Amino acid sequence: MHVTIAQTWDGKRLSPEAQVDLWIEPRADGLQIRVEAPYGGDEGPPGEARSFWGLWEYEVVEVFILGEGACYTEIELSPHGHHLVLQLEGERHVVTRELPLDYAAQIDGQRWSGVARLDWRYLPEPPHRLNAYAIRGVGEGRVYHAFSPMHGGSPDFHHLECFRSVGGALAATASES
Repeated sequence: MHVTIAQTWDGKRLSPEAQVDLWIEPRADGLQIRVEAPYGGDEGPPGEARSFWGLWEYEVVEVFILGEGACYTEIELSPHGHHLVLQLEGERHVVTRELPLDYAAQIDGQRWSGVARLDWRYLPEPPHRLNAYAIRGVGEGRVYHAFSPMHGGSPDFHHLECFRSVGGALAATASES
């Protein structure tokens, strides 16, 4: 499945060079996410690339996969190789944090790319819906982009009603594992 983050959090269209492309691919051993995004030049988190609590404070692309009820998995990927995977039950209620993720990223000039592989057991039960986001910049220059726009006066990525259905795209392979 190909997903393009092509608008701001509140629905304003982005220029093609500001857009983020994601390929979310079910595999026998788990879910693979490939990202290609513009690089904002933000400084990365301190230390070596690893799971990093608070990654949302840095330049990041995030994929939220919602399952039955209000259970969802949040996958955060940085251009510097840091990552964060959370399982939540209900809006913002983290039940498991810093789950393992096979992830590598590289920066090439004004663009960055990464590939992540997540074990099926860390995803919620189907049916699945998703949303994806990109954050970069600091202070007044911080920008928030979304696959499916949100409502309200500020960006809030945990508006589960704004997630889009992915039908059986993930469910078929997940149930085989």
